[in-house]
Amino acid sequence: MAAFRRILFTAALAGLLSGLALTAVQTLRVIPLILQAESYERAASPGGPRPPAQTPWADPGRLALTALANALAATGFGLALAAGFSLTGGASARVGVLWGLAGFAAFSLAPALGLPPELPGAQAAPLGQRQLWWLLTAAATAGGLGLLAFTEGIAWKLLAPALLALPHLIGAPHPAQPGGAAPAALQRAFAAASLLSSALLWLLLGGLSGFFYQRLGRA
Repeated sequence: MAAFRRILFTAALAGLLSGLALTAVQTLRVIPLILQAESYERAASPGGPRPPAQTPWADPGRLALTALANALAATGFGLALAAGFSLTGGASARVGVLWGLAGFAAFSLAPALGLPPELPGAQAAPLGQRQLWWLLTAAATAGGLGLLAFTEGIAWKLLAPALLALPHLIGAPHPAQPGGAAPAALQRAFAAASLLSSALLWLLLGGLSGFFYQRLGRA
């Protein structure tokens, strides 16, 4: 029970702080890009000229829901990190940052190589196909990194790069006619901002998870 409480409190503390920090970063850069894309999307539908894009603060309810969703998602990932610490013998802030880098690679960077973050109104392949490829990519990347970090033997080390490459050899699903209502430059800016905010989230979440896990163990 003590080990479970340690994992739970680590995830809750690190997840809340990381989720709020992510929301702050998104408010400065990511959400304004989404709002711009939504204004282009509305302009593409019947009804007149493109209305001016709002600011993130114009809809406090939406911003609050974003913060809640970020905190819950970060807590969920924090549970996985803390459970990993428990299985591998402990952690520190430095070790947690390394786990965070692995999490970013598995859940953000590797999937983005085939399916970059998309703005509202972008043309995309069917949702089910994209979700399946994302799950395959995240699982294969996490498995490959795990084999590199925690196994011995040449066979396991050779299997790791094969796992890392598998989803990209299969290829991500794409629409027959890519594009969307928003300009391509806005899409590129959104993809870059989304990946940057995700990297900051994972580094912060990993470092805080390692720190809290270590401190709670001493307590």
